[in-house]
Amino acid sequence: MAPASKSVLVTVGSTKFDELIRAVDTERCVAALKAKGFTHVFVQKGNGAYSPSQWLAAAGHDTGMTVECFDYRPSLSELIATVDLVISHAGSGSIFEALSTGRPLLVVPNEKLMDNHQVELAEQLAGMGHLVCARSSELVSVLESVDFSKLKPYVPGSPAKVAAHISVAVGMTTASA
Repeated sequence: MAPASKSVLVTVGSTKFDELIRAVDTERCVAALKAKGFTHVFVQKGNGAYSPSQWLAAAGHDTGMTVECFDYRPSLSELIATVDLVISHAGSGSIFEALSTGRPLLVVPNEKLMDNHQVELAEQLAGMGHLVCARSSELVSVLESVDFSKLKPYVPGSPAKVAAHISVAVGMTTASA
C-alpha cells in the first residue's frame, strides 16, 4: 500500500516576498519536502517579481512531486484546510488563518518590512510552541530537522474576556468576584 500523498502550501499573502519564494525554489528544499513525504507543493507567490525557476517545475517531474504556482486566489481558506503543512510569511492574517485550521505552520518573517512586526509575532507564537519560525536563509535546514508533531494546538482567546478586562482597566465596570 502506497503512503498517502501530503501537500504543502507556500504563501506570501498579498505582499512581495521574493526571498521566501527563492528559499523554496531550490533542489535542497524540494528534497527536504520529499523526505518528509510531501508530493504536492502549492506556491502562492503574490506580486513579487521572482517566479519559481524552471528547475522547480522540472523537479516535479524528476522527483515525483507536483508543483502548482499562482499569484493569488480570492481565498486560501479552503486550500489551507486541505494541506498538511503551511509555509507562510509572518503576516498576522495568514498566521492565524493557518493556526485556526490546526495545520502545522512554518513561518518566515519578511525582515525587510518596517518595524519588523512580523518577527515579533512569529517569535512570540513560536516561543509558545504553536508554530516554527525561521529566517529565509534557515528555511531548508529548519525544514530538514523540525518535528511538526511537537507543536501545540492554538486555542484562540475570548474577545468577550478581553473586552471585560479592558472595561475594568479603564474604570467602566468593576471586577466581579
